Amino acid sequence: MAAITASMVAELRAKTDAPMMECKKALTEADGDMAKAEELLRVKLGSKAGKAAARITSEGVVAQFIEGGKTAALIEVNCETDFVTKNDSFLAIANAAAKLVAQHNPVSVEALGALPYEQDGFGPTLEDVRKGLIGKIGENMSFRRFKRISGQHSVASYLHGTRIGVLVEYEGQETAARDTAMHVAAMKPVSLTSADVPEEFIARERSVATAKAAESGKPPEIAAKMIEGSVQKYLKEVSLFDQPFVKNDKQTVEQMLKSVQTKVHSFTLYVVGEGIEKKVDDFAAEVAAQVAAAKHSA
Repeated sequence: MAAITASMVAELRAKTDAPMMECKKALTEADGDMAKAEELLRVKLGSKAGKAAARITSEGVVAQFIEGGKTAALIEVNCETDFVTKNDSFLAIANAAAKLVAQHNPVSVEALGALPYEQDGFGPTLEDVRKGLIGKIGENMSFRRFKRISGQHSVASYLHGTRIGVLVEYEGQETAARDTAMHVAAMKPVSLTSADVPEEFIARERSVATAKAAESGKPPEIAAKMIEGSVQKYLKEVSLFDQPFVKNDKQTVEQMLKSVQTKVHSFTLYVVGEGIEKKVDDFAAEVAAQVAAAKHSA
């Protein structure tokens, strides 16, 4: 049986907003498996337990660059603390990296780092500047991921501060495309349509719905309808075109776009730290370890 620490309980609570004791029970039942514990809470508590799952778990910024209206780049650059996200040199390298992605179309983060770039007396490559700034600022930083769009369609963007960035590839009205980008930032869909939702997402939702239906004690035929209803509801909630438009919830995003003869072909959404496990420091344990080390060396 895995030891369930206070920091593990706190991390699960931060992800799910579930009561502390429920988090501890779920972690115990899941033998310390964070993902399994989160799923157990969703079965027991419903959608409430998943509402905070997308909270930021690491620091950094999202930067974007658009050139000519049809070539664009979005990049996530990570650092250790929120303090560094306000640093002018850090912001400069993030914006420069977005521009380099748009203009040079690197195939990987490594290829991006090899591109020529100089800043703050460091160079001659972007990677050399990154390493130089680590020494200057005193904090690690990295280029996590990027997306480049360049083709026959136009690109609109939306940045919510420096933590959420969206690119939308479209034909038609620019205002509608920008509104769609803002909607994506707010509602965080996972696909354009329900048919595009990844199979693993559907399987996970079906698993949760099946467990909830089993707990209900309903007859098999009723339980089957409950499960299918839950899955279909989920598909509409996470599909961009099916979501109620944030500026007018009387119509879906798809209906809004059709009303202004606009087509959205793709979107890219970056949320800083999404999917990264953030280290939760156990201050008491750290102090105890330091005291023990001091006694040992005495």
